[in-house]
Amino acid sequence: MADSASAAKSGGWMMSRRENISFWKAALIRIAAVALGLIVCAVVIVLLTGMNPIAVYGGIVSGAVGSTRRLWVTIRDTMFLLVIAIGLAPAFRMRFWNIGAEGQVLAGAVLTAAIMIHYGDTIPAWILFPVLFLTSAAAGAVWGMIPAFFKAHWGTNETLFTLMMNYVASQIVNYCIILWENPAGSNKVGTINRATKAGWLPKLFGSDYGWIVIIVMAFAVLMFFYLRRTKHGYEIAVVGESENTARYAGINVRKVIIRTMALSGAICGIAGFLIVAGSSHTISTSTAGGRGFTAIIVAWMSKFNTFWMLLVSFFLVFMQNGTIQIASQFNLSENIGDIITGILLFFIIGSDFFITYRLHRSAAEA
Repeated sequence: MADSASAAKSGGWMMSRRENISFWKAALIRIAAVALGLIVCAVVIVLLTGMNPIAVYGGIVSGAVGSTRRLWVTIRDTMFLLVIAIGLAPAFRMRFWNIGAEGQVLAGAVLTAAIMIHYGDTIPAWILFPVLFLTSAAAGAVWGMIPAFFKAHWGTNETLFTLMMNYVASQIVNYCIILWENPAGSNKVGTINRATKAGWLPKLFGSDYGWIVIIVMAFAVLMFFYLRRTKHGYEIAVVGESENTARYAGINVRKVIIRTMALSGAICGIAGFLIVAGSSHTISTSTAGGRGFTAIIVAWMSKFNTFWMLLVSFFLVFMQNGTIQIASQFNLSENIGDIITGILLFFIIGSDFFITYRLHRSAAEA
């Protein structure tokens, strides 16, 4: 209080919370943050490698979108990361710390692989794909509902519970790999239905990943409106703010927790279907590839806005794929890419402070 009074008397600088800020002003602050981040990254590149930072930046761009194939790979990886972040959004908005996206993805992926292996060549495609979609969603939903049920009824720690479920899912996948080894003794499943491509998502827009883009973007639009324009979305927000307030308002908190985690897990399970049927065409413990944890960053940085999630997901994948190029082109460690990404994230996250607060001079007292 004394410091504030001193600042007021001397007409010093003060920080105050903004009541509101226009979209374009917020965007300008973020652009400025990225520009400053790039300048700092350029200095770091010169100090660590002695190379021209513009050339390094060019290598990153080339590695991520430098050819049609690289562009589609970047789009594909962006969609995979985005759909998992979309799945996490309702749970995190409810303040249910779902750290189990990896396991939910694996649950959907392993069931997709099982149906492709055992029934892919016997079920018509027009039936097979809906079955794969729905069963992967059901598997992910069950994997999400288990910790939700214990949380809702006995107040268990959802962070530890969902994290442990990842390890259980990983061991189930290991067991299935032994059952489905191809060739025998290889300790891997190999490409499922390589000859017939049964269960492989067909091409769309001339790309193997066209259906992935359509499905994920549909989820992005639907989740945006679900969280902001529906009764369920309102209940999720209220429970996230205060469970006691939600109960006072007549909301069945247990029901909301279980329902929301079923939705969260189902979308992550569908991500497993998209990865197996749309890209890798196999199953392993690395099918999720750590995306379940990276998606947490995406969801939080985007403040659960699915359209911002698209931009954040693209940025992270762009940097990840781009660093592979500079590692080979300039004979650099891929760690330099992690350093550049970390610096840029620092500035982008830091820009939120200036979007939320404003710096201004205090009025001098007479």
